[in-house]
Amino acid sequence: MPLSWNEIKQRAIAFSKEWETETSEKSESQSFWNDFFNVFGISRRRVGSFELPIKKADNKQGFIDLLWKGMILVEHKSRGKDLDKATQQAKDYFPNLKEHELPKYILVSDFQKFRLYDLDTNETTEFDLKDFVNHVHLFGFMAGYEKRVYKDEDPVNIAAAELMGELHDRLKEIGYSGHDLEVYLVRLLFCMFADDTGIFNKGIFWEYIDLHTKEDGSDLAMHIASIFHILNTPNQKRLKNLDENLAQFPYVNGKLFEETVQPAAFDQQMREMLLKACAFDWGKISPAIFGSMFQAVMNQTERRNLGAHYTSEKNIQKLIKPLFLDDLYIEFEKAKGSKGKLEALHKKIANLYFLDPACGCGNFLIITYRELRDLEILILLELNKSGQLVTDISSIIQVDVDQFAGIEYDEFAVRVAEVAMWLIDHQMNVKVSNEFGQYFVRLPLKKSAKIVHGNSLRIDWESVVAKEKLNFILGNPPFVGKKEQNKEQKVDMENVLKGINSAGLLDYVTAWYIKAAQFIQNTNICCAFVSTNSISQGEQVGTLWQELYNRYKIKINFAHRTFSWSNEAKANAAVHCVIIGFGLRDIENKRIFDYMDIKGEPSEKKVKNINPYLVEGNNNFVLSRSKPICTVPEIIKGSETTDDGHFLLTEDEVNELKQNFPESNRHLRKSSNALYRYFLSL
Repeated sequence: MPLSWNEIKQRAIAFSKEWETETSEKSESQSFWNDFFNVFGISRRRVGSFELPIKKADNKQGFIDLLWKGMILVEHKSRGKDLDKATQQAKDYFPNLKEHELPKYILVSDFQKFRLYDLDTNETTEFDLKDFVNHVHLFGFMAGYEKRVYKDEDPVNIAAAELMGELHDRLKEIGYSGHDLEVYLVRLLFCMFADDTGIFNKGIFWEYIDLHTKEDGSDLAMHIASIFHILNTPNQKRLKNLDENLAQFPYVNGKLFEETVQPAAFDQQMREMLLKACAFDWGKISPAIFGSMFQAVMNQTERRNLGAHYTSEKNIQKLIKPLFLDDLYIEFEKAKGSKGKLEALHKKIANLYFLDPACGCGNFLIITYRELRDLEILILLELNKSGQLVTDISSIIQVDVDQFAGIEYDEFAVRVAEVAMWLIDHQMNVKVSNEFGQYFVRLPLKKSAKIVHGNSLRIDWESVVAKEKLNFILGNPPFVGKKEQNKEQKVDMENVLKGINSAGLLDYVTAWYIKAAQFIQNTNICCAFVSTNSISQGEQVGTLWQELYNRYKIKINFAHRTFSWSNEAKANAAVHCVIIGFGLRDIENKRIFDYMDIKGEPSEKKVKNINPYLVEGNNNFVLSRSKPICTVPEIIKGSETTDDGHFLLTEDEVNELKQNFPESNRHLRKSSNALYRYFLSL
């Protein structure tokens, strides 16, 4: 496991002292780099090779001073030599390296100066040996520490999903499919992420595949099965004479590797695909975004537009901030300076429980968990302002993944959500390690989010999480209009909406509102759902909200009025959505977020009451009725074109109608239809 930053800094100081007088490249360079790698707890012998023979760009024979495949290339010179020349020499080796061997960094040194090139960002940093301790953070990638910035539609997430898609397709081609394929890919994802983020010793999964399996791929499945078995075996139960290359894998637990699945089979091309995937920096992916993309690779049609298959973090924040996060940060600001209040707040957030009853790949749960952990770090930093050394970081981290639960209809999405919660947990543990200078990892996995596979509208939510513990219900239930609902969904609607007049008008998402309203009776649970804006306008309002208000005494506490739920992915049709936060408590300061531009930013308004049309005012709604309120003919149908084409007329038909019935002219209207240029409006 990675060293703590405190230990790394101590080793850096000792390294600088040890090598402050060395000058000769040939006599001591290899010892120098062995010691350099040891500063970060890395055995150079395990990850890198000295004097690797390779053809240069001009096809002349050359030798790379030190190469850690896929990670870093080192060129070393005697003191005072030209580092620019050394850098160009390093780049000359690139054309003849395999794709998965290409480094992410170039490091050149003359004992006294270091120059690090980040080939992803094109950033260069130069420092002296004596200042090494102040620059160790630049080499966090070696030890498993890296600060990550996650962006919506980051090409990194799309590239990662596409790599998994290539492997998925080839495995499916050979007949490896269904549940076993889904489990297999999720396990490979975990291993590659663990390889790059310090859950495993850096790079051991990639190294094992690269060095211990045949190039034709014939024995690869057997070795992967062995790794999966070891990851599910506690150290004390492992064979005493186990190969040391397998023994280095830690016990993971968490039931991720517990189920026995059919072994896959690989050929040379598939082995190269896996090595290419291993070479990718999986530490850069965002679990919140990647989960949905990973699910999309299972469908080749969806994969063409991968960027459309996630809920952007910005939209998730629109829901979680007014639901609970804004209030927690207000409480945090008030607690600053008071040890007792900070500790009480810390205990409070460690006892908040969340349910997403349509969780998909876990996007809402993942972002919510990350935000709670971020707040926990701020609380701990505030408590630790005196600079007291925390001797055991694990003893002060209280927020954990078992505070989160979800229900999801798609089994593969369930598996992805479970793993994604572990991935975000580890990323937050790395952040804690960076803040407090101690390495913190939760292995073996002892707790997990409870993600249940099933139909949320047919499951008793209390079987997933007890309502006495639950604080918040949130999510993005499926949008399916009344005409698009399949037979099974119509049965769901009938079961949940039984006894509600005109329930057949309602969108599928409304069943989650009714079920949530039933569930939260006699509790303080607060809810918020993303929905199509149709439930806050037109005939659905009277049907749905009359039931929610009169029968279940629901109050709307905040609302985002209509906005465009979309991203920049090509062919991604925008959906016009609302977000509605509701519960039984009638809070004083209710909030409406209104959009002048549905693709822009909202303005916030504090109001006394929010009605079902998501405007300030009394809780009135227009009910549908079949009888007119005055002496006019009864309307059988509105303006919808359900005439089966009989009221649509060609130009010739219109001319004939006018000739025979001149009085019909006042009922004719022009149409945009290319063939039927007119229609009858009666």
